[in-house]
Amino acid sequence: MRKITVLFGYILISFGSVFADSLKLVESEENESISVFRVGSSEPLLVQSAREDHRPYLHPIVSPDGKGILTEYSPGHHPHQTGLYWGFTRINGRDYFHNPSNGYWKREESRIIVGDGELAQWETVYVLLDESGEPLMRESQLWSIRDTGERYFIDLIWSGEALVDLEFDEYSYGGLFLRMPYKRGESEGLAVNSSRQENQRAEGQRAMWVDVGMEIEGREDWGHITILDHPDNRNFPQMWRVDRQLGIGPAPSRMGTWSIRRGDTETYKHQIVVYGGEFNDLTNNDFWKSYSGQ
Repeated sequence: MRKITVLFGYILISFGSVFADSLKLVESEENESISVFRVGSSEPLLVQSAREDHRPYLHPIVSPDGKGILTEYSPGHHPHQTGLYWGFTRINGRDYFHNPSNGYWKREESRIIVGDGELAQWETVYVLLDESGEPLMRESQLWSIRDTGERYFIDLIWSGEALVDLEFDEYSYGGLFLRMPYKRGESEGLAVNSSRQENQRAEGQRAMWVDVGMEIEGREDWGHITILDHPDNRNFPQMWRVDRQLGIGPAPSRMGTWSIRRGDTETYKHQIVVYGGEFNDLTNNDFWKSYSGQ
């Protein structure tokens, strides 16, 4: 219980004192999923997919006002991408970013920790398998969500425990990644980082956060998702992937090869802010200050 108590303290500080609506988690064994609902609503804010032989991911992530889905699953231009997810591109030479299934992942556990209230929390635990089907890393994703009505805030603490010595090769992307429903040349959208660099000027740059906004079906204004980096993370501020279809993610391996020795655990922390309407970089800076404690 001590771990959970300490975590709650961290999360409540990061969210600040903003009024929060009550949430409820519902687990479906049939669909292998956990859904997040506002109390009294029949439509989920987001769905955690936790299939036995497929990497975990969040999709759909719905706009706070219910107008439009902000994530995309397996688009034609990147069929391996799955909403909001975690996947390293080279672990001991094996690619978990482009292979969401097919013998790469095995679920150990999916559980609700806090099922209702102003803050809801759940966890998925998977092992990543090597070429012979043996586990090489145990991955935990601990998610928490708090809803203020016009925005909701999702905290992620990702932990990777090395079951063997692990080598992460240098690569231009891999780690946490977000795919939104943008099609270059067919819709408008914009990725902006904390240094106000936009789209391809933000590609490969170090930043405290990156915001993506775009036209969303069912909305008159844009839908947005911001990912915040945390000072405790390796190589903070990390370098970011911003691809030409506005897929984004911090890339821990972009600054060079790194490793986790057998028995050790690496941890990353991120906060995701989901909202609709106008982008304001000063507001995002305030959220980052609150989240980081700086």
